[in-house]
Amino acid sequence: MTEHTRHIAIIGAGPAGLIAAEILSGAGHPVTIYDRKPSAGRKFLMAGRGGLNLTHSEPLDLFISRYPQGAEHLAPVITHFTPQDLRTWCEGLGQETFIGSSGRVFPKTFKASPLLRAWLSRLETQGVTFKFNHDWTGWQDNHLIFQTPEGEKKINAIATLLALGGATWPKLGSDGSWANILHAYNIPLSPLKPANCGFMVPWSDIFKTRFAGQALKPLSISHLDITRRGEIILTEKGIESGLVYAFSSALREEIYTQGQAEISLDLMPDMSVTDISEKLKTPRKRESFTNYLRKILHLTPPAIGLLMERPDRNLLGTCSSEHLAHLIKSYPLILTAPFGMDRAISTAGGIAFNALDSHFMLTARPGVFAAGEMLDWEAPTGGYLLQASFATGVASARGIMAWLSKTKVKT
Repeated sequence: MTEHTRHIAIIGAGPAGLIAAEILSGAGHPVTIYDRKPSAGRKFLMAGRGGLNLTHSEPLDLFISRYPQGAEHLAPVITHFTPQDLRTWCEGLGQETFIGSSGRVFPKTFKASPLLRAWLSRLETQGVTFKFNHDWTGWQDNHLIFQTPEGEKKINAIATLLALGGATWPKLGSDGSWANILHAYNIPLSPLKPANCGFMVPWSDIFKTRFAGQALKPLSISHLDITRRGEIILTEKGIESGLVYAFSSALREEIYTQGQAEISLDLMPDMSVTDISEKLKTPRKRESFTNYLRKILHLTPPAIGLLMERPDRNLLGTCSSEHLAHLIKSYPLILTAPFGMDRAISTAGGIAFNALDSHFMLTARPGVFAAGEMLDWEAPTGGYLLQASFATGVASARGIMAWLSKTKVKT
């Protein structure tokens, strides 16, 4: 079945696609949003389960510096749709925002669902059409091809925005399958990789049985002259947490190039090596080594268990207090692989910026634009992911309008 339409087709009902639809429909352009799932904003809702971190309140130049890849291309679009613009937009939908103690920005409801409901209502009022259960599979004679419950459909749109997300949370619709489609059309892509992810550690059976699911805290992680404090969540296969995510980009690349990565853990960040060493000079008498560490240093069971993971654990009870103090303050932990894409918060890689013009249009396919996590940028958690998705959605919508005006295509 072929549908001939004068609509702009947006593929993907996530933040980038929805904000683009809002701008385009608000300017009088008919818009149809297609999504492979039965409803809109599924990943957006998932992001809001722990409190929807929309953006961050830090100065704009510092904000933009948080993007390790793609900052050069994201800087102008975030400058034109700033964190304050995102807060103003949110409040325009009746959802007030506030700045948390960490500088992160949240809706006062702390939820995504009220915001999404208000947003979808606005889009429907502006005449946006939604077509769910439409799985995009590519082009055929410049028609968009969708697989639907009613069979294959061909759509002839006047312009198209690809906003299908990254390759994380596949159950919510973002599985990165679009990369194979674009690769077949020779669109330059950077390989998709997990970002903001945990890492594999070859724990012993005893350790993972006793401590999987527990937090290792307080501690700090050091890697490449950067030290951050927080906590680590121990899992059966390794480690994860917001603190780990902060190092994930550098650790991932180190593993890819060297086969493994090493981080240094300070298991007692509130005490110096000297202070710890002095405490360890207290006679142990007849106590077991683990009980001694618990009583003298107040080390938690997970921290003691970590020390017992070392191959030389049987010698730790006889080593010098200085040696043991240094080990506690700089425990080397080897990471062997990042967790898979299905466990990652976000994606690195995607459509290369050199495949796009300044308006986010694919140079190889005039009239086809791209936005959001499909593009080759990476960001830490803290509001940077959503901000860039919104900002590139806004930029692509403006790019579509400029292209339609330039080519004199009428909607």
